[in-house]
This record gives sequence, C-alpha cells and structure tokens, in this order.
Amino acid sequence: MLRVAVPNKGSLAEDSIAVLREAGYKQRTDSRDLVLVDTENQVEFYYLRPRDIALYVGSGELEAGITGRDLLIDSAAKAEEILSLGYGGSTFRFAAPNGKSWKVSDIAGKRVASAYPGLVNAHLDSLGIKSTVVRLDGAVESSVRLGVADLIADVVSTGNTLRQAGLEIFADPILISEAILISRANEKQNPSLQILLRRLQGVITARQYVLLDYDVPRTKSDAACAITPGLESPTISPLQNPDWVAVRAMVLRKETNRVMDELWEIGARGILVTDIHACRL
Repeated sequence: MLRVAVPNKGSLAEDSIAVLREAGYKQRTDSRDLVLVDTENQVEFYYLRPRDIALYVGSGELEAGITGRDLLIDSAAKAEEILSLGYGGSTFRFAAPNGKSWKVSDIAGKRVASAYPGLVNAHLDSLGIKSTVVRLDGAVESSVRLGVADLIADVVSTGNTLRQAGLEIFADPILISEAILISRANEKQNPSLQILLRRLQGVITARQYVLLDYDVPRTKSDAACAITPGLESPTISPLQNPDWVAVRAMVLRKETNRVMDELWEIGARGILVTDIHACRL
C-alpha cells in the first residue's frame, strides 16, 4: 500500500486535501485524524507537519508527500520534486534596512535572520557568499531592530510588513516556491506512485483548461482551428447542414473569453464552455 504524507495544517493543508479529493482519493473529514486508509485506492495518507514531510519521505518511511518547494530545500532531505501542483505560491527575498543601496555582495560577513536557514545557506553557497544565518521561528522582521541580525531572508507578498519594519527588498528572489509532490529517486517507478502522479497531473491540467464547443461555417473551419488548435488537434464533426461543422477543443481557461470573441468575429455560433474535472493526456 502506497504511503503518502499530507500537510496537516497551514496554508498548504486545505488545498492539498482538495486536490487529492479531486484526484479520486478519500480524505479525512476530522482535522484530528492523523491517518486515513483509502482501501479502494490502496493508499495510506499520513497528516504531518509540513516541515517534517520531506524528512519522512527522504528517510524512506513514506513513499511520497506533498510539501512546499521551500521546505524540501530547507530540509536537505534525500527526496526529489516530481510534480509542481500550482498552489501555495510564495516568494523568498532578502530585505535590509532602508537608506542603503544593498547588493548581494554586501551580505558577505553579515548576519541573516530567517526561518529557513537551510534554504538561505544553500542559496548563499551557490553564490559563493559566506555569512552567518540566524534561525528564527517567527517575527523575522523584528530581528534587525532588536540587533539579532543585519538583514533578513523571508517570504514576501506585498512587502508592507517589511516597510513597516523599516526594511526594503533587494536582489533577485531567492526562490519561487509552491506546493509540490515529492518522492525518493528509487520510488519514481513505483506503479502506485505513478497512478497518483497521473491523477494529480490530470487534476492540474483540468484546472488550467476548459472544453470549448462551437459551430462554424465550413469555409471558416481552418481559421477557427487556428484560434483553437487544442492539444494535438481539435475535433471536427459534420452537422446536418453541410455548410457548417461542429468543433471541440481544449482551451486555456485564462484565454477563454478572448478566444470566444475571436471565434464570434469569424462567424462561429453556439459557443459553449464546459469545465473539465479530470483528464489523462
């Protein structure tokens, strides 16, 4: 039976349970449950602290898990990212006191406060910069004012909290993180893991695309197919009126309205959009 770790709390937990449900797996309904056995799909789900998941997978105790890319790198566990899941996005940046035009080279010899010391050390090592990383579990923005650090490395969204603390962002992002599926290298060909991987890929694709159906004059079918090429090719079917054809194609959800406008302009009618709940491509 495949053993999979799922975040038990935090920003990743709710979305991870949702994507697994969409993929056809049973999930817990009581947040106090630590284990759920899905006998139909032969999977055991373990609900663990997001920060610990990479360690359990890397040690081989579990075959796979959902965690953040940031947490995987920070843990230095012997696990690998095998699929990005498209939610739980975050950006890690350096921030330092206002009033000085900081550069990456200025970090050398300084104290850097972060809740992700492994991640920051790995990034600084890749740049050939030596500094002292101070681990803090929260309120990292206050560390400079309190004299614990010279600058910080933290998750940044709007930057308002940093500005209120008298800090400004500098340098390129340390990491763009999101939720990911991880496993050990020797587990990648596990048949049960491959099923999980395909199911999750199907859900991710289904969230990104819609199914577009429309009728178009036969003389405009080439132009219509150029607008909606689909993945391999659109499906074209004859209609009772020989001068018209029906077309079906997958379209990126974010482009739906633009595509519908373009189809209407060339004479397409009866344009319908249908959600896709799952797929295999």
